[in-house]
Amino acid sequence: MAAGASRVFVSHLAGVAVFDPVGDQVGRVRDVVALLGGRRRLPSVLGLVVEVVSRRRVFLPMTRVTGVESGQVITTGVLNMRRFEQRPNEHLVLGELLDRRVELVDGDDRGEEVTVLDVGLARLPARREWEIDRLFVRRGRKGGGLRKRRGETFTVDWDSVTGFALEEAEQGTANLLATFEQLRPADLANVLHHLSVKRRAEVAAALHDERLADVLEELPDDDQVEILGTLQDERAAVVLESMDPDDAADLLGELPEDEKDRLLDLMQPQEAAPVRRLLSYEEGTAGGMMTTEPIVLRPDASVAEALARVRQEDLPAPLAAQVYVCRPPDETPTGKYLGVVHFQRLLREPPFTLLGQLVDTDLRPLPPGTALPALAGYLAAYNIVSAPVVDEGRHLLGAVTVDDVLDHLLPDDWREEAAAEGLPGLARDGATAPPGAPGTAAAAGARSADGNTTDGEAVRDG
Repeated sequence: MAAGASRVFVSHLAGVAVFDPVGDQVGRVRDVVALLGGRRRLPSVLGLVVEVVSRRRVFLPMTRVTGVESGQVITTGVLNMRRFEQRPNEHLVLGELLDRRVELVDGDDRGEEVTVLDVGLARLPARREWEIDRLFVRRGRKGGGLRKRRGETFTVDWDSVTGFALEEAEQGTANLLATFEQLRPADLANVLHHLSVKRRAEVAAALHDERLADVLEELPDDDQVEILGTLQDERAAVVLESMDPDDAADLLGELPEDEKDRLLDLMQPQEAAPVRRLLSYEEGTAGGMMTTEPIVLRPDASVAEALARVRQEDLPAPLAAQVYVCRPPDETPTGKYLGVVHFQRLLREPPFTLLGQLVDTDLRPLPPGTALPALAGYLAAYNIVSAPVVDEGRHLLGAVTVDDVLDHLLPDDWREEAAAEGLPGLARDGATAPPGAPGTAAAAGARSADGNTTDGEAVRDG
């Protein structure tokens, strides 16, 4: 390798930017692909999984990496944009090897169980080939002797441990999750989608309820149902309570009737009530797509109060675009719907102005039975991102946002296609590589190959 370090731990590659020779960023490292079998004594590092600008994951062979320096990876500039697909004999170092429990095979520590916290990669002298040679581990539950402290961390050679070839029933997630901590829900959902079913269930089990709820909302339907099925019923109900009611209703709508009813009964009554209402509406209508939690204020509320509600950090942008003015009660179904005040109007008025003086009554509300084509045309005609839904008594039932409409206009498998093509959003900064000594966390995987073979081992062509 022409430049850069001769050894690096994978935790230091997590989220690292990848640059071409002229200094343009082409993506970020999401994992490392390795071949654990073969005739070599040490596992070969085939390459890197790189997430490019469109969020597509591609394979970057290590033979095309010209430098691994502080906080960056330099390539030859040749990047195959074919979507990365893991092959049967390949392993993702971050996704599969971190948090594995293995046994020491040398000396007095023989048979002691340790947990893999980080994996060290070494560059072969005068070549662009890399191999796994070190492991950063923590002492586990078995062995260790009186002088060996449980929880002690240390570095060992790769061939000083055994157990990577064995299927582990319950693999830990602490170090893997440390890498994902800064990812947005949509990005973490993309990571989960690419993990194995077993690993996906382990990560889901380790996520906090609110975090898992946010991620579930971004996953394809099949992944949602699969993950929810791995949870105990009590926890599944809590996660559903943490989801937006419309997303929870969509997920429950994918389940068998008896399972749906069982989970609804386990939810808190006040949380289950809006979900039950949404499930009562026909799919593909305004009632079936709306959220029951728009911003609702009374006409005697001030502009300052409205702006405070709009500024709430966890409020989706389409719902923050307007405030719905209603008579009490303020929770849906509300009292009489009076009209809407748009966010831009709030910015132009003095803070003490009452909302009743600013209500826009020209925007007619929609009945819950409004079909999808009419709803899409309504949003387009008025150039708005959210529409009020009222019943026959003009009580506000909820609001339909443009993202809900797009979700139903797109093909049923659009999330799967987006995940496969890397299109759910624009490029993001991704996770920042954890600083400090090895053993903090790992990133995402890649594979390597240039069409040649080494020591009879199969390598890929990207």
